[in-house]
Order: sequence, then structure tokens, then C-alpha cells
Amino acid sequence: MGRLTNAMWRMLGAQTSRNQSQSLSMIADSAAHDEWAKELESSAFADTASELDMSRSVDRAKFLAMVREGGTRTLDMTPFDVQLQGALRMLEGDVVEMATGEGKTLAGAIAAIGYALDGHQIHVVSVNDYLAARDAAWMKPLYELFGVSVASIDEHSTRGERQEAYDADVTYASVNEVGFDVLRDHLALREDELVAPEPDVVIVDEADSVLVDEALVPLILAGSTDAETPNSAIHEVVAHLKTKHYEIDQDGKNVALTEEGARFVETTLGGIDLYSEDHVSTTLVHVNVALYAYYLLERDVDYIVRDDAVHLINAARGRVARLQRWPDGVQAAVEYKEGLTPTQAGEVIDTITVQALIGRYPRVAGMTGTAITAGEQFRQFYDLGVSQIPSNAPNIREDEPDRVYDNKAHKVEAVVDFVAEIHETGQPILIGTHDVAQSEELAYFLERADVPAVVLNAKNDAEEARIIAEAGRKGAVTVSTQMAGRGTDIRLGGSDGDAEARDEVVELGGLCVVGTGRYDTERLDNQLRGRAGRQGDPGRSVFFSSLEDPLVVKNLTHQREQQPVSSDGSMGPKGAESVASAQRIAEGAMLQLHSDTWAYNKQINEQRNAIVRRRMTVLTTEQALDDLAESAPERYEELSGDVDREVLVEAARQIVLYHLDRAWADHLAYVADVQASIHLRALGAQSPLEEFHKLIFAEFTQLVDEAMDAARETFTAATITADGVDLGLEGLHRSTMTWTYLVHENHFASAGAQAIQGIVGIFR
Repeated sequence: MGRLTNAMWRMLGAQTSRNQSQSLSMIADSAAHDEWAKELESSAFADTASELDMSRSVDRAKFLAMVREGGTRTLDMTPFDVQLQGALRMLEGDVVEMATGEGKTLAGAIAAIGYALDGHQIHVVSVNDYLAARDAAWMKPLYELFGVSVASIDEHSTRGERQEAYDADVTYASVNEVGFDVLRDHLALREDELVAPEPDVVIVDEADSVLVDEALVPLILAGSTDAETPNSAIHEVVAHLKTKHYEIDQDGKNVALTEEGARFVETTLGGIDLYSEDHVSTTLVHVNVALYAYYLLERDVDYIVRDDAVHLINAARGRVARLQRWPDGVQAAVEYKEGLTPTQAGEVIDTITVQALIGRYPRVAGMTGTAITAGEQFRQFYDLGVSQIPSNAPNIREDEPDRVYDNKAHKVEAVVDFVAEIHETGQPILIGTHDVAQSEELAYFLERADVPAVVLNAKNDAEEARIIAEAGRKGAVTVSTQMAGRGTDIRLGGSDGDAEARDEVVELGGLCVVGTGRYDTERLDNQLRGRAGRQGDPGRSVFFSSLEDPLVVKNLTHQREQQPVSSDGSMGPKGAESVASAQRIAEGAMLQLHSDTWAYNKQINEQRNAIVRRRMTVLTTEQALDDLAESAPERYEELSGDVDREVLVEAARQIVLYHLDRAWADHLAYVADVQASIHLRALGAQSPLEEFHKLIFAEFTQLVDEAMDAARETFTAATITADGVDLGLEGLHRSTMTWTYLVHENHFASAGAQAIQGIVGIFR
């Protein structure tokens, strides 16, 4: 996957090619309306646009002419034909591939205006708050010219600001903010607290990152709980384990005590039996949580410590995942590990994957610089087509063959030598690394080689736009983590646009991009390459890898030992073939994981939708009181004589909502427990997927009835007065604090699950 030949792409994309021809024909037709558009007064643009029928070809052609003129007037940016082509394909519901620097932001705004003129409400979602706010403000003059309202949301937006922003025709926000607004609405106790509107149209910026890289990362809303966390004694013993006391699986995703390790822990904790009834569900669980925190989570790789707090790093973006935590005591365990005061534990209140979130929208379109290599995922999981938009100017970047070495030390030495040599010429260099630790290590070696470098990683992500914007200045050396700076143009010569400085860098060959190791998918490599050679600029790219890189070690487990072809550790073409083979295996595994996980999540999403529909009915109607009056008629008659119906309606609503929410949280906890062990069903020659669906379906069928039974009991026993009901006095407490977090682990792809599947396969 990811290396489609031109012939294969033509075969798979025949329909797309025909659609592209139609778009090009319409753009050509629009030129006949250019003079008409130029003669329009700016004050007449909105009214004229509102009269267009976007279903008619002639009106779409007029719209394109108006957009060309409008971009010139408001933004001093006349859209290229390729930008109009991209907008038209997004209006048809495609994901468009447009190279870095080709103006996706303007193309997306044009598509959003087209949808708005057709009566739709549009969400433009991107990977972070910065891009959402920047693009909304940047494109606002064009939107206003067409009479289209626009707003943006970030993590600091209040509920009122969010409601106002969602009322706009076009709302820009990060995908996480939209997702958490949807989840928080599932906790609303009154209709006027609702924030997120009914989904209509979504345009996804950096679509491959959002729809593929983060598709299965659950957005989780948690509430405070009194759940126990591992105590200091457990952390002390786990912190002092030796390598013989624990084993880490080949994928580096699971860790467990060895027999010797278990005996050591049992003895140190006072001669207990970890596997006894008294300890297996408490002490052993806490030991495993501490093991995970100490031996699988790495500082400056999975998290950083800043301002006396642990901050998660979003692996797909290389940035701090703000306001997010680990679940199940892991957060507190990492805080113990780092000598910090452990924070309060939490329980999952609700959760939704990005894929399910985007699936709520009836119409989805998107844009990115690398869509073709993600085409199979777009088609399989979102039923989306891909349109490749040509560059406005030809790409003249030079992509050199990979340089592969036998070990990490030789690779780092080669990178430093190469960067030092290029730096001598003054050519600006952008170096891509995989994590914070690697970026800082490389910067250290560059400094020792007298090459000053600016480091951009999760520790200084607030300076991201400024640092990446200057990466094209003569003599600049920028060491950046994965994805950092995505969405921000690197201008040759620097951000101030000095023509002389730009020309000087052009003469030097433009930006030189250096990769310090291949990613698990070629698509991410191409994103890094795409930082150079924007809009016809010159550029250069080269990747350095080693046979000790995690990509190779994890995916080529039985590779034959290879000998370097030279004394510097260079492996030659065979080494490059090994790295490419490892990447193909990783890409195949990622696609299979996506497919398997989506199959597991599908029923959970359907169950959530059913609960949300019922909850919305309770929230917006008198259904709760009607149901309780039917199930507890005597109590209803007793109360209706003393309490106003309006008060009674609200009391019944709060009672039912509490028990419905409680039942759903308990169901999610049950689902998590089933997920953790369902792979064991393979030992009995059963399908884990089928058994998983059976179990959670059976549990869900009882959920609403049990919630309503509990609500009836509360309705019957609670003190309900003319002032309503105080559930706190009845011992029914809602969480006073909520937060969000991410879960990266996948229970269905663990080494244990895969091993069991392999064993079963042998005996069949």
C-alpha cells in the first residue's frame, strides 16, 4: 500500500479523472464571467451570491468568477485554477491532494463558501487550535464579502463563546475541540447548556492526519472518582526491579513480571501472594500499572515534565496534548515516577473515536498534501474519493536515495557530517526527528560539530510558528520533531519576504530537508519532504536510516545479518531495500489494525448513538415524567397534588438523566474489561470479535431497563419539594470535575493476542 503505480492509480481513479475533467471545464467556462464579477460593487457581492443556484453549472461558473475577484479584493490573493479545482472537488465530497504551499487554506475557504451558499452549516476542522484561529481570521474578509459568517473555537473558549461560534455559517476548530464539545453535550442537564449543533458538512484540513493517523485515538471525557492509585510502597519496589524481573514484548507495548520478578515483589511487600483473591484485583493491578509507567512510558518521548506537571505528547503531531491525561491510574503512576504529587484518578464518562466523530457528518470533504497514499483508508472507512490536484508550478525538488547504515551511531555520525557540510554553504536545513529525546540528542551532537541549531519540539511548541517560519533563512538549521510546523509555510529567505534574501537562498538550492529515519508509513515521509520545494521553489531531501531503527527492528524480526559495504557503516542498496520492506510491513499492519479496531468499535458507536438519542429526548421533552408516572403511578399522584408540574418535570428529568449517565459509564467500564481479555477466547477456537459483540450486546440490552428501574426507585424514595430534588442529598453525586485524555493502546493488537491467534492457527 502507498506505492500505487501510475497505471494502477488510473485504473482505480477512472471516475475521479472524469470528475476532474468536468471541474476543469467549469473553471474554463468561468472566465467568461470575469468581467461581470469585476464590475460588481463589493456591497452587492453578498446579495448576488445568495441568488446563485449552486446546482446549476452556469451559476457555479459565476461563483468561481466571483471568488477570483473576491480573493483579489479582500486578500490580495487571486486564486489559481488549481485552487478552484480543489474547491470544486471538495464541493463534490472528495479529499483533495494539494502539494505543500499550493494554497489549501484558500481552497478550503472557497469550498466552505460554496457549501454555505447552498444552505449548509460547515465545520472546518484541523489538527490544532493555532491553525483553526489563524485560518478563520485570515479568510474572514473573503467570507464577509460573500455574506458568510465565520468564527473559531479554541481550548480557552467559554460555553457562550462556543455556542456563538457554532451559530456561524462556518466554524473553524481543532478536531479535538469539536469532539469534546460533542462529549460534553452528553452531560448537559438543561437544553440551554447544549453547545454542538447537529452535524451537517465537515471539511477536514490535514485530512490524512485527522482521518487516518488519529482515527482510532479515543477522545475521552473523564470525571473525578475515589478510585485507588498504586501506593508508594508499590512504586518503590517497581522502581528497583532489575531486567530479570520483568519482560517487555517485542512490540514494546506490554510489560509483565517474570516468575522471579513476582517472587521479588511478593517478598518485598511483606510476603503476600499477588495471585491470591485478596491481591489479584488490587495489588497486582497496581503493580502492572506501575510497570507500564516505569518501563514503557519514556520521558521526552511519551511525555515531558514542565512546570512541575506531566504533559502527554501527541505521538501523531509531536506536540503537547493539552488538557489530556492517561486513564486507569497511569497518570498518577507517571507522576510518582517523576517525584510529583499524584493527581486525582478518574473514570470514563463517555468516549468517541475521531473516526466515529467524523462519521456523524452527512457530508465529508478534506484536503492534505498526502492523500493518494491514504486512499485505501479514505475509501474503506469513510467512503471518500481522492482527487489529486496538480501543482500550480512544477516540483523541482531533488529527492536523493536513502542512506542506510548498520547501526544508530554510524547513522548519527553521517547525519552530523552531512548537515555540517551543507551548513558551510549557507543552505537552510530542516531536520526531522521522531521524538523530543532524539531532537535534543541530535542538537547536542550538532553543537559539538560547531553547527548551531534551533530545536522545535513539544517543550517549546508555543514558539512553533515563529521557528518554522524562519527555517528557510540562509544558514538556518532547524531540528524538528514529527509533524511540527505542519500547516505553516517555510519561506525561502525568511518570513519577512525580503526578495534579495530569497534569491540568495534560491541560488543555494532552496531548503534542504533531512530525515533521521523512515516513519511507519511513507505518507509521513512525504509530508516531511514536502516542507521543501513549495510552489516551484528549488529544494532537496534525503533520509538517513539504520538497521537499528525501531521501524526495522519491530518489523523485520527475522532479517539476515547484513555486512556494511564501507568502513563508515553504509549498507548500500540492500540496506535501503530492508528499510523499505520494513515500512511496507508496518503499513500493512496499520491498515489491518485500523480495520480490526473499527470492527470492534462499530457496535459501541451504535450503542452510544442510541443512548444519545434517548438522552436528548429526556432533555428536551417531558418523557422522563411520563415514564416515571407510568412505572410509579401512586408516587406520581402523591407528588402531583403538592408540586407544580413544571417542577416535577424537571425533577424527573434530573433523576432519569443521572441514572442513564451512570448506566452508560458503567457499561463503558464493562466494555473496557471485556476488551482487556477477549483475545483469550481464541484459545477456545472462538472468534474474539464475535464473542465481544455478543457480550456487549447482551449487556446493553439491559442498560436502559436497569437505568429506569433505578430512576423509579429514586423517584419513589427521594424528597421532592416545590423547589425540586437535590440528588446530592440522596447520595447521587455527579462528578464535580471533568477532564479529557487519550488512549493509544489497542487491546486487540497486543502481542499476547497475536500470539494466541498464531497458536490457534497452528492447531486448526
